Amino acid sequence: MRAPRKRPSTAAVARLNLEDAEAVAVTVPGREGGAMTTTTPVTTPDGDMPGHLWLPEGDRGPGLLLLQEIFGVSRYIRRRAADLAAAGYVVLAPELYWRLDQQDVDEKASDAVDQAMGLAGRLDWSTTVADAVAAYSRLGELDEVAGTPGLIGFCLGGGIAFNVAAETEPAALVSYYGSSLPDLLGLAPQVTCPSLHHFGTADSYLDAHAVEAITRAVTADGRPARVELYEGADHAFDNDDFFLHHPEASRQAWVTTVEFLGEHLPA
Repeated sequence: MRAPRKRPSTAAVARLNLEDAEAVAVTVPGREGGAMTTTTPVTTPDGDMPGHLWLPEGDRGPGLLLLQEIFGVSRYIRRRAADLAAAGYVVLAPELYWRLDQQDVDEKASDAVDQAMGLAGRLDWSTTVADAVAAYSRLGELDEVAGTPGLIGFCLGGGIAFNVAAETEPAALVSYYGSSLPDLLGLAPQVTCPSLHHFGTADSYLDAHAVEAITRAVTADGRPARVELYEGADHAFDNDDFFLHHPEASRQAWVTTVEFLGEHLPA
């Protein structure tokens, strides 16, 4: 593995003017959803994985690693990252598809699901989890991050976040309809941090039996896990760019997410 290159802190870059920023190897920050945004690379054995960073007001706060849906670091994921930054968090969203020839999919496209499933199917799970663990470590090294970071993931990212939580010691985990969770339940004893799991009762990919099995596994032995169900919501119900979006379930789940993070990873 190559040693990480020394880079200026993202907060310092945020204060540079455009002429000064041309001299450093970090993208000039901008504003997205009211939050300061920049990029930071994540060193892996195969090169630098791009990562998108959102900074809260004051440029410092608890860290959250945000792991993408099968659609990539899409406009929706970027909006959620900005929402979390507005709530006081330093948010890093790595490009988990960085080794592929396509990094994201327009959720509104008629063949969006087929495209996204094709991309996700080309991932090597262990390599992708290792990339996510590297991103988690990178986030924890940033000067802008206070304390131990947490994890939040959606769909594909919900399962990856669970796997990362089993290999690290995050402050908290939030998983939205983690599509790979049924295959990862053997890791449940290793996920000891407080965790929150969201599922719709009409999920096309995770039926009631799967959700029941997940609930039993994550809450076994008194582990601090919480499972929330949303009546009539399908998979990807939080994604307001996707046809399965369920506005009320999305609203309720987000309120619960912010409250949960406020309790276990306060900003």
